[in-house]
This record gives sequence, structure tokens and C-alpha cells, in this order.
Amino acid sequence: MPTYTYHCPKCDEAFEIFSTIAEYKDTTKCPECKAKSARMYREDLSTLNGSVRKADSELKTLGDLAMRNTERFSDDHKAHLHAKHTAYLEKPSDKPLPKGMTRMKKTKGIKWT
Repeated sequence: MPTYTYHCPKCDEAFEIFSTIAEYKDTTKCPECKAKSARMYREDLSTLNGSVRKADSELKTLGDLAMRNTERFSDDHKAHLHAKHTAYLEKPSDKPLPKGMTRMKKTKGIKWT
């Protein structure tokens, strides 16, 4: 379940709330003085994986599922997959072309005018 960090301006205390994404609110009451407290996004960004992770019941799209699965991979496995999926971009094909055809040279970018 995600952890959200809030800051109370009245008593100058920081506190965390555990809640589902569906129950999330930008402001909440301070547990000490009951003053209106705002979310501390900077604090949550330092622990981004913990603050935005969805439970299995909250996964709604294929993108959510892919992101969850990617987070479970090691850095070595991510590097291996990246190399596997970009290998075809780096080496030219060795297959001969039909008669009368030539290969285009790879350009770094296209300028649209």
C-alpha cells in the first residue's frame, strides 16, 4: 500500500499515512493538532517506488502490469532486455536485396519543414 508524507504547518511536524490510491487526498488532518496538513511531494519523490506502487487489485491497464513486473527485474536483467530489443538497430542486415534495390543510409534524424 502506498505511503504518503504530509507536513503540518501549525505544529511543524511531518507524518506518513498509508492508504490505497483510491482513498488518496491532497490534504488531511494532522494526528497531533488536527490542523489541515498538505502533502510533501519532495519527500515522497525520494522514495518514489514505495509511494506509487499499486496493489494487485488496483492494476487496471496493461501498462500498470508491465510497470509492476519491470520493477521486479534486476538491473542486469533490464540491461539484457534492453540490449536484446535494440540489437537490430545497431547492425545492418546481411540478407541480400532483390535486383535493382539498394539500402538507404541510416540518418540521425529527420527534419520536417
